Amino acid sequence: MILRRLHIFAALALLGVWSRGFAALPDDVSRALKANAIPESAVSLWAAPLDAAAPTWSHRADTARNPASVMKLLTSLAALETLGPAYTWKTEAWTIGSIENGTLKGDLVLRGGGDPFLTWDRFAALLRDIRSRGVRDIEGDLVLDRSRFALPPHDPGAFDGRAARAYNAAPDALSVNFNAVTLRISPRPDGRIDVTPTVPFAGLTLDNRLRAQGGESCPSWRDLVAPEIAANGDKLSVRLPGRFPLACGEKLLNLATPDPATMAAGVFRALWAELGGTFSGKVRSGTLPEGATPLTVWLSPPLADVLRETDKYSNNLMARQIFLTLAFDGSDVAATPERASERVRTWMLQRGLDPQQWVLENGSGLSRQERTTATQLGALLRAAWASPRMPEFMAAQPVIGIDGTMKKRLPDTPLAGRGYVKTGTLDGVRSAAGYVLDAKGRWIAFAWLVNHPDADGAEAAFEALLTTLYGGR
Repeated sequence: MILRRLHIFAALALLGVWSRGFAALPDDVSRALKANAIPESAVSLWAAPLDAAAPTWSHRADTARNPASVMKLLTSLAALETLGPAYTWKTEAWTIGSIENGTLKGDLVLRGGGDPFLTWDRFAALLRDIRSRGVRDIEGDLVLDRSRFALPPHDPGAFDGRAARAYNAAPDALSVNFNAVTLRISPRPDGRIDVTPTVPFAGLTLDNRLRAQGGESCPSWRDLVAPEIAANGDKLSVRLPGRFPLACGEKLLNLATPDPATMAAGVFRALWAELGGTFSGKVRSGTLPEGATPLTVWLSPPLADVLRETDKYSNNLMARQIFLTLAFDGSDVAATPERASERVRTWMLQRGLDPQQWVLENGSGLSRQERTTATQLGALLRAAWASPRMPEFMAAQPVIGIDGTMKKRLPDTPLAGRGYVKTGTLDGVRSAAGYVLDAKGRWIAFAWLVNHPDADGAEAAFEALLTTLYGGR
């Protein structure tokens, strides 16, 4: 009987089932979870040295969970390998009618190509280029061609009821400044609160009713401000009826505009006037007509640079724009989330991933539907490590204790600067995945998923995990 049990144990070990990795979480992680009343059943972990075949730790690694913004890792690697690190987005300017003595006697058409990083200052550079080509006064309309994306109507409050939050901004083929305005909130010594728009926008009405809140702490100030934003044609109205903690100091408040066309119109009107131009027409959405004349093309930064902004700061709108770009196939067929998902699933098969283990919606992780497993995230990390695009992929991720969403995590510890980690946060979700260089000089890949109503209490457990991986345990 004893001999038979030994044979069974030996067989289990050969199958990779009998190891500490499959039996439990690291002790320090378990203790931190218990201290915050998070059951181990709500947690998935996969971790393995990149020079080893089997994982060191594997706890409920095949349970499908919501990965939150860790989903951006999939979008990033798929984009790097299918589009290439030097890929750029084009925003085109066309004219309908003649240009005579600085006057465009017709319409100006801006055709969006899905640029995720068309910030207001880059948009200004495009308009300055148009001015330099002899256009000062526009007698016709500004036509916004947004047809490269075909998307359903967007309800910014549908995800979490916080319609004004910048992360709820709608993707668009002509997305200007992430479809968001920015307000600088500045407390004054006399207790009054100044609010100043920092993004040029013609037709912005600001109703500042903020009241100062005393105390020495800076709680969830965005919720306390209680911003409201509404669009009326080309105009925006912003109301701030809440309170602002004086202890917070100066802050920047980013607010999603309800309609991308409204954002593009308001920024265009403001910048065109600053450039000394006049515009007497309307702003309307439409498509590029036959017979239009090309005027200029604005190029985005290359994909590799755009991804650093996307992943390090977990910009959901940028990730959604990149995900939709994956649907482009060289034709004029508009991009949809369904077409993008199909292209990603085809790519997955080429990289050894199992499409059946992933639920895709928008590629950003800002979703209640998206799912995957820690094992699949581990396979993704291994694929990235072996990819020719590994340097660009790694460079896009936050560095422990140094920058991005990991800047304030473990900054004054031996772990600082020794890992690239993408994090994810939603109500009821905490996640992370990436690479840690341990104390012995080995690179460890890991994926960590927590889905539980009290997931925000898992931060101590996450830091305990990083410490364990760094220690080579």
